[in-house]
Amino acid sequence: MEMGRLEYLQALVTEFQVTDSTEAKEQVLANLANFAYDPGNYEYLRQLQVLDLFLDMLSEDSETLVEFAMGGLCNLCLDKTNKEYILEANGVEPIISCLSSSNEETVVSAVTTLMFLTTPRSRAQTTALPVVECMLRFSLSANTRLSNLASIFLEDYCSPLQVEEARNLSKHTAVGIPLPKD
Repeated sequence: MEMGRLEYLQALVTEFQVTDSTEAKEQVLANLANFAYDPGNYEYLRQLQVLDLFLDMLSEDSETLVEFAMGGLCNLCLDKTNKEYILEANGVEPIISCLSSSNEETVVSAVTTLMFLTTPRSRAQTTALPVVECMLRFSLSANTRLSNLASIFLEDYCSPLQVEEARNLSKHTAVGIPLPKD
């Protein structure tokens, strides 16, 4: 049974790599992101370098590919080994870039992933001033999911000093990160 799982995941990765169809790539990436939800698949997904695939897809032009890749990373990063891999692979920067997506699911997954990736060692990067400024804007969003998630981020992952510094800076600058579309 376990060998069948690895073979199936390998077939998905191979299909993703060989297909020229954007629709097929999106469907395969969605499937891989769903399989990333199951801790029983973590080792196989690492073996098949799916974390790298997800990280690579964050810079794609297709909002759908970015959404599924971000969702897959979000599903994987609670695992300590996966978290360390993403941090070592300089994955925080492309995840932060996803905060400016117009796709709500991508943004929600990016915020959640940043929360999961925050460690004493990564905190300076995951709660950098531009991120805190962005979370302040998101906390004011009419989108309840986004505003609640951003508020939790600010309360649980940022120091009061960081939040105050971001508030003061935001008063003097125009933050150019648009809110996602509803």
